[in-house]
Amino acid sequence: MNRLYHFPLSPFSRKVRLSLAEKRIEVELVEERYWEQDSDFLRRNPAGKVPVLRLGNKLLSESAAICEYLEETHPNPPLMPRDADSRFEVRRLIGWFDDKFYTECTQKLLGERVFRKVMGTGYPDSTNVKAGSRAMRLHLDYMTHLLEHRRWLAGNEMSLADFAAAAQLSCLDYISDVDWNRSEVLKDWYAKIKSRPAFRSLLADQVPGFLPPSHYANLDF
Repeated sequence: MNRLYHFPLSPFSRKVRLSLAEKRIEVELVEERYWEQDSDFLRRNPAGKVPVLRLGNKLLSESAAICEYLEETHPNPPLMPRDADSRFEVRRLIGWFDDKFYTECTQKLLGERVFRKVMGTGYPDSTNVKAGSRAMRLHLDYMTHLLEHRRWLAGNEMSLADFAAAAQLSCLDYISDVDWNRSEVLKDWYAKIKSRPAFRSLLADQVPGFLPPSHYANLDF
């Protein structure tokens, strides 16, 4: 049985879950409290990070590498374009969301509001929360700029870049930290992503002590 070791509000886990679901690869989800550095988990991934995917007899780690592996071994439906320039743009944006967006927004907002409590590391740092909120506005405006010129973030076809972005934003949407009224085109893009069957399992996620807002369940976009 294929198995994904993940944490529900890990955006990197969510990105891989979206890719797996879009390609109709069935997996058993195993929630992993990776910060506890369990010895069994460290044997699966010495880096101590989620996600880790057991696919047949292979153990795969690092979300970007996993998604590219899935694309090469399960090419349909495609999540990467065929030409080199378009593939570069997808990879550029994946890097943007996995690195820049995560560091400036997700880590500061989700990290302070949720993970400090979950991990038992104290109370939120308001300075980080304010910095994350400021950065979020700039990122939303950049995404709006892209979507005003393209059907999807990296071009005219949905790609892994959209999943990378949706994985980050869906975690922040869980705690109502995204101002969707800031951009109608961005709101429409997210509604399209959320309506895909691949997104359904994410909508069912719950973290004890942090119930999702009502709009997350009823899709009232």
